[in-house]
Amino acid sequence: MRLIDVRSDPEAAIAAAQEVVRAGDCLVLPTDTVYGIGADALQPAAVAALLAAKRRGRDMPPPVLVSDVAMVRALAAEVPQDATILGEALWPGALTLILPSQANLRMDLGDREGTIAVRVPDHDFTRELLRATGPLAVSSANVNKRPPAATVMDAWDQLGAEVALYLDCGPASEPVPSTIVDLTGERPRILRQGRISREQIASLVGLAEDTED
Repeated sequence: MRLIDVRSDPEAAIAAAQEVVRAGDCLVLPTDTVYGIGADALQPAAVAALLAAKRRGRDMPPPVLVSDVAMVRALAAEVPQDATILGEALWPGALTLILPSQANLRMDLGDREGTIAVRVPDHDFTRELLRATGPLAVSSANVNKRPPAATVMDAWDQLGAEVALYLDCGPASEPVPSTIVDLTGERPRILRQGRISREQIASLVGLAEDTED
């Protein structure tokens, strides 16, 4: 287990993260919402280790964080107009979009049922990290059903030695998770309302009638 303060040595943090990701181990990293636990999205064993650390099953696959919208287009089979509208308005930001995945996508994230959840975080260091590591499977850095980690020590207390590297960037600015919007149906549907409100989403795209209030 290793802890690095991103604020004092971001280059060392990124170099260490690259080593951990290549090795198929997990790391805790800052995001624009809560702290996340991440692993190489292209290594099934690494994603399995992430799910095991969280005490979570394959029925709850983690989203994938990417550094820019171009990478989203490489992962999704299609990017519908509503996704383009939401992405242009709210990315980088606390918005996770569920899209149809590429048929030949080499990512075993769990039981995805032909979909992938993607996000471009509004955090300069995190996007720089993603440019160095490539797409990461990232979920909130907590054990399932326990509170998300607002500080790196919150994550340390819950995940301990199951994570190889902890990157400390200070307390989360606002410990509220991202809003999740499903774009695989006829109309967008909010699955979880987080930092971005239903009203913000509805002002941009038409929502399904059964969307979350």
